[in-house]
Amino acid sequence: MNIRFTARHFDASANLKAYSEDAVTKLQQFYDRIVSCSIILEPHADNDNPQKAEIIIQIPNKTLTATETAPKYEQAVLSAVENLSRQLKRYKEKKFTTH
Repeated sequence: MNIRFTARHFDASANLKAYSEDAVTKLQQFYDRIVSCSIILEPHADNDNPQKAEIIIQIPNKTLTATETAPKYEQAVLSAVENLSRQLKRYKEKKFTTH
């Protein structure tokens, strides 16, 4: 899986980058044909949840996206990964269930 990491309008620490990449790597246990993944972190104009994480996953014939906001980037990434794991499970069920 090809992972692209982008931090918009701020400098991301090495720990935050590693955490984000580890989190999306775990998505391969739900679907092993993920082609690429883009992680985009940026500040958000909300006082309660000032950090925003967007994760875009490319799989054959489909693109899945999750955008989450949270007080910390780590929480936003975790929420987006959970959201995508649900999407991947649903996609897999639809694809491999024949009627």
